[in-house]
Amino acid sequence: MEYEMIQNSVTVSISILASLSYCHFISSKLPKGKIRLLSILPIVSLFAYLPLLFTYIFPIAFTSCFISWLANFKLLLFAFDKGPLTTRDPPVSLFYFIVIAVFPARIKPKQENPCRQNSPNGGKSPPLPILPLNWPTKALLLAILVGSHGQMMENLHPFALRFMYCGMMFLFVDVSFGACNFILTAAIDVEVHPPSDEPYLSTSLRDFWGRRWNLMVTEMLRSMVYFPVKTTLSPVVGKKWAPLPALLATFLVSGLAHEMVYYHTIRGSPTWEVTWFFVLHGLGLVAEVGLGALLGEKRVSRIHWAFKWALTMGFVMPTSMWLFFPPVIRSGVVDRVVEEIMMVSNFVVGLGGFVQFQSGGESLNGSTVGVI
Repeated sequence: MEYEMIQNSVTVSISILASLSYCHFISSKLPKGKIRLLSILPIVSLFAYLPLLFTYIFPIAFTSCFISWLANFKLLLFAFDKGPLTTRDPPVSLFYFIVIAVFPARIKPKQENPCRQNSPNGGKSPPLPILPLNWPTKALLLAILVGSHGQMMENLHPFALRFMYCGMMFLFVDVSFGACNFILTAAIDVEVHPPSDEPYLSTSLRDFWGRRWNLMVTEMLRSMVYFPVKTTLSPVVGKKWAPLPALLATFLVSGLAHEMVYYHTIRGSPTWEVTWFFVLHGLGLVAEVGLGALLGEKRVSRIHWAFKWALTMGFVMPTSMWLFFPPVIRSGVVDRVVEEIMMVSNFVVGLGGFVQFQSGGESLNGSTVGVI
């Protein structure tokens, strides 16, 4: 099993490097549009298949999310000379192209005003106090939740357990994407945005999905779905109404992308629960936009933030427990994730103890020789 895992990891890595090299050297030389898209479609198909070569959850999830989903979206945008892989003058290096394609990070434009980093209030002070949850704190909290998972499963009510899964999901995504940000900034000289902006402080669905939660994915979906659909439908339904079907299309595509990740991970027939989760949130966001237009922005702004926060979390968390988490809970994926984290942790601790023992032994041998 371990040999097969190493062999498949090498196969997947070589396939990704070779495919992106082809896109950089060959596809980039073709005219943007249909011709370049045709040259990239075989790579998109290959990237969608690669997670099926793994059996462990972590390689499956990371390959499915980062390669089958996000890298494919970047390549499809690249076919039309858009997105982070777009050709430049002078052209980017192969190393830069590969790193940007593989890592899920939002690169800051140069000379960006740090006070306006996608702030929900346009750079103004946020209405809620900011909790001091930096990357090490989130990693520690995630480790505590994972370490106590078995005991919690025995003692917690199923509703409380799913509430805990919401926290684990947020921490896992932020820690994983934050680690990718660190690797990316170490590999190339760029600045990156944080993966999320404290989604637990959201005061509306628009705030949660558009400005706070998993912003790399949000940016990709805007470029890939929302803006093209909005532009296409504006002459048909008018600029005033075009954003609404564009929002629904965006959430539908997001649901299908998550369904693909679930399929890669669970290896079972889709239940479509996660797709309905995103469709439901798309409808909720459309209703929220319509209600805001009906009441007027001034009236909405007068509503106390605590009430809006309660309504938002009262929608996000129950629907997550109802539709988002059940497929992975039923399939045992959550338990396997915890087992793999514990396995890696034990390996690291054991490796550290072995290294310490070896260094101590050498010191002891050296001192013994010195006495003799």
